[in-house]
Amino acid sequence: MTGVRVLVGTRKGAFLLTSDGSRDDWTVDGPHFGGWEIFHLTGSPADPDRLYVSQSGGWFGQVIQRSDDGGRSWSTVGNDFAYAGDVGDHLWYDGTPRPWEFKRIWHLEPSRDDPDTVYAGAEDAALYVSADGGGKWTELTALRTHPSGSSWQPGAGGLCLHTIILDPAHQGRIYVAISAAGAFRSDDAGASWLPINKGLRSGEIPDQDSEVGHCVHHITQHPSRPDTLFMQKHWDVLRSDDAGANWREVSGNLPSDFGFPIAVHAHEPETIYVVPIKSDSEHYPPEGRLRVYRSRTGGDEWEPLTSGLPQSDCYVNVLRDAMAVDTLDPCGIYFGTSGGQVYHSADGGDNWAPIVRDLPPVLSVEVQVLP
Repeated sequence: MTGVRVLVGTRKGAFLLTSDGSRDDWTVDGPHFGGWEIFHLTGSPADPDRLYVSQSGGWFGQVIQRSDDGGRSWSTVGNDFAYAGDVGDHLWYDGTPRPWEFKRIWHLEPSRDDPDTVYAGAEDAALYVSADGGGKWTELTALRTHPSGSSWQPGAGGLCLHTIILDPAHQGRIYVAISAAGAFRSDDAGASWLPINKGLRSGEIPDQDSEVGHCVHHITQHPSRPDTLFMQKHWDVLRSDDAGANWREVSGNLPSDFGFPIAVHAHEPETIYVVPIKSDSEHYPPEGRLRVYRSRTGGDEWEPLTSGLPQSDCYVNVLRDAMAVDTLDPCGIYFGTSGGQVYHSADGGDNWAPIVRDLPPVLSVEVQVLP
């Protein structure tokens, strides 16, 4: 029977949660790299045994690990992420110039077709690519040297490149999102970049309609409809139907349009999921009720999904990379919380159950369907 493996990065290690296709009973393997912050743990769509980990620590810095056997063993790969060239400064929180720095890798995005090709999104705001399984990394410098780059400022979590989408239909098209610079698209494999923030409005910046400076939290895309993108911004849920050229708000009847993750159903490109939290200063669910919201119409109309989720005295957060979907039918939805719970639904969100409750705070969740 088909298997499922959920890859969980936490503040104190990585965990592998596995089940068969029924998704009823789970085994927990971990922690791997105990004590390390695991910003992202992900697998290659081209080879399910190829896993990549971004681990970060205050003492030992940034380390990329790779497994070629589904997480049974790991090896350290290349970790030379030096910025290329002298590109000047960017703006700091107070508006003063500050040199670019390298701090950590927030997100790893393997190629759909080649297990040795993997992209990495960094803080401060850089995009790297490796063609040899992480052995050597090359910065795609056109992004950070974009003419608007000197005006980019960090969000509350840092100047992080946290979202990378490799378009399945347009060769060479890449989308990235940077907090708090905005969303960008390349149509030539990273040789040049276009800001795609028209329609975004952010009252927190001096020009709320600015071309850049928006705090985009996450972007997602359905492979069957690649020109349609869905975005969770600092405030507002939005969609674009023209590859990011224009955005419109679809927050509709959500109790709060602040949140971090957004995901799309594997088989229904108009079905999307968000997890609203109360505000940018109160990172917990409204009314202390943990609710995933689902729209079957691509936004505007939303329904709360509560069955199996705590509906009182719940004050956890769900971070931007901590929600994922599997490709089984019915589609499975997974998310992890700052309280260490990993919840799953095997029926598209109608009913939820915890896989595990007491992990360290969850930073990322990915899922693989295994042969």
